[in-house]
Amino acid sequence: MGKEFTFKVKVYYEDTDAGGIVYYANYLKFLERARSEAIYLLGFSNKKLLDEFGSLIIVKSCNIKYFKPAKLEEVLNVISNIKIITQTSFIMNQIIKRNDETITEAEVHLVVVNSEGRPIKIPNIFESKLKEYL
Repeated sequence: MGKEFTFKVKVYYEDTDAGGIVYYANYLKFLERARSEAIYLLGFSNKKLLDEFGSLIIVKSCNIKYFKPAKLEEVLNVISNIKIITQTSFIMNQIIKRNDETITEAEVHLVVVNSEGRPIKIPNIFESKLKEYL
């Protein structure tokens, strides 16, 4: 396994249901924030990819497994790894942990598309940065 990106997220009231448990769809937001930060750590941003390369990164699919609930005011770590890179897409494994305990796992297939939503080749400079984390 290659290098990993780690992103901390604190669970706020808005993330939870009436019982103080993170609402299941909000884990997707945590994963998205972690991916955006990973892209930023590579020297890019979604805006930069759009402005300079005419490309957007979209989620093609997400397979998520929930093991344990996260609760109000807990601090979680989202650990992201790049698993596979193709000409037009890449797959990230993302794990959400509370301390050393895995509470959620996801495999996210991301595709690079143009402004019309058609898959395009990953920009070379971005692809080379992604490969550093394989």
